[in-house]
Amino acid sequence: MATQNQQQSKNYSSRGMELTERVVSINRVSKVVKGGKRFRFSVLVVVGDGIDQVGVGMGKAREISEAVRKGIDHAKKNMVDMKKVGNTIPHPIQGKFGAAEVLIRPAAPGTGVIAGAVVRAIMELGGVKDVLTKVIGRTSNPINVAYATFEAVKGLRTPEEVRRLRGKEPREARASA
Repeated sequence: MATQNQQQSKNYSSRGMELTERVVSINRVSKVVKGGKRFRFSVLVVVGDGIDQVGVGMGKAREISEAVRKGIDHAKKNMVDMKKVGNTIPHPIQGKFGAAEVLIRPAAPGTGVIAGAVVRAIMELGGVKDVLTKVIGRTSNPINVAYATFEAVKGLRTPEEVRRLRGKEPREARASA
């Protein structure tokens, strides 16, 4: 079982968006059959527009190129909005998936993306420029870390969304009253 981390990027257009894909992890999986071993490749792909859309997908096939294509298709179907305030996220959040736990915190302007390879790919392709992250779970499995990060991204709320959900009036309306 060999795992490789790659930083491969390509641009393509989908639904009018200029998307960038990054292959985060390639894993060779073997199955023992009567005639020997059958190898397949499992690929983790992150897709984003670099502004506010990001998606994560898995692809599995006998050839890497086919697995990457399947991963891109899966990621494009699972795209979400990255909620941001300026160049960072609106609030600290923790995402959990399996044994993986990821802590994501907003950072001051100029800090950059302080993250491991998997979380960095999701944050950069989602358009976040300043963020602090830490994998605090009991695993370093890149697939679970990616999905834990994606769960955290789904849970982000902007201050306007929180006000609306609480039934409060917008800040601008309060200031003028």
